Amino acid sequence: MKLIVGLGNPGNEYQYTRHNIGFMALDRWAEHRGLGFSRQRDYEYIRWKSNIVIKPQTYMNLSGLAVQHVLNQYKNIDDIIIIVDDIYLPLGEIRIREKGGDGGHNGLKSIIESLNSQNFKRLRIGIQEPKDQGMKDYVLSSFSDEEAASLQSVLDEVVKMLDLFLARDYKAMADSYSQYKKTYSGTSNAGIESPKEETNDKIL
Repeated sequence: MKLIVGLGNPGNEYQYTRHNIGFMALDRWAEHRGLGFSRQRDYEYIRWKSNIVIKPQTYMNLSGLAVQHVLNQYKNIDDIIIIVDDIYLPLGEIRIREKGGDGGHNGLKSIIESLNSQNFKRLRIGIQEPKDQGMKDYVLSSFSDEEAASLQSVLDEVVKMLDLFLARDYKAMADSYSQYKKTYSGTSNAGIESPKEETNDKIL
């Protein structure tokens, strides 16, 4: 059984903020599938075939509590991927990795602490670094109309990768990712790992 977790903050005021791109990706996936989220304790979820997709409703820095509750309820989950924003990537750039540190992200930090493990997959979507805002204000700010428009094709690509992960496995998703990187014009580096993954800079 696979678990997909999109990170974000609950509430309408955060719906289209940079920190909520994990929620946005899962909303797009659900839209493509014609599915809607249900509510269970501290997360919203969709059961699809033998898999579960969730949006924690605990706020970002307690995301691990929701993930742990899912694992307590579904004992046969054996593969997890987290969708998360990354300020160290250009806007819309996608990176995937099989494991690693929290990269200064409090959502990943909470999950690592709750699971006592870094061994879960992550799909990171770039929101780029702030230029003239403090970090907290920046990650909780909304995308501009131009930025939101540019992200639509990125979210559709994430949907394709998630479908491959659910229907097949991480390797199939990684192969699709590699092909995507070859045609992605925003970067010349097709590597999966980011050298800034282990930074100690703190994000909400």
